[in-house]
Amino acid sequence: MARLEGKVALVTGASKGIGAAIATALAKEGAAVVVTYASSKAGALAVVERIQEAGGKATAVGGDVSQPADAAKLVQTAIDSFGRLDIVVNNSGVYAFSPVEDITAEEFHRQFNTNVLGPLLVTQAAVKHLGEGASVINISSGVTRITPPASAIYTGTKGALDAITNVLALELAPRKIRVNSINPGYVETEGTHSAGITGSDMASDFIAKTPLGRAGQPEDIADVAVFLASDEARWLTGEHVLAAGGFR
Repeated sequence: MARLEGKVALVTGASKGIGAAIATALAKEGAAVVVTYASSKAGALAVVERIQEAGGKATAVGGDVSQPADAAKLVQTAIDSFGRLDIVVNNSGVYAFSPVEDITAEEFHRQFNTNVLGPLLVTQAAVKHLGEGASVINISSGVTRITPPASAIYTGTKGALDAITNVLALELAPRKIRVNSINPGYVETEGTHSAGITGSDMASDFIAKTPLGRAGQPEDIADVAVFLASDEARWLTGEHVLAAGGFR
């Protein structure tokens, strides 16, 4: 039997990249999946189509995770479509890098609203539907370990998300709801290509310092998410899984 048979998952920011890979992997293991998107409806529908063609169950819904009404709508879609909710993957995220001299209040709020407020609002909306054995997975980043220059805002958001993971793990433990984070290293995605990171000196430096000698792929992170969502991880909560090919 598939590891997640009968479960329902909500994956935010799942129209591409790591989120799309996680949604696909969860569905492969038997979960019905709500694929959420902020702007790329076509991308989300393509993910849903791939899941359905493989025999899985999925639906797509758009919304801004940093808006309470939208966060509630995403969660309600899971309940309306599949009758329950067992797995929440807070993957939606934005990033930009700049030296401290160029930081603006607008960019600060853009990143913190999506990367920090978003997971809080989605979890807040979801938690009343989550029962014993449910799993919340926050997609953080390996930047919280290496704190690279010019990433003060982005690293700050992921540091906050790591702290939130710790708090909610303790807060929700009495209800037997597990909360963990995945902290990826350098992963090659559509976003790293469009941002000019893939193929850059920065990417080459990351790969050179990665013991396993390659960039991560979205599927590398998706397999960790499947594990954390499954009963195989029933004794794990409040953990930060560094998935970075040995890079520290």
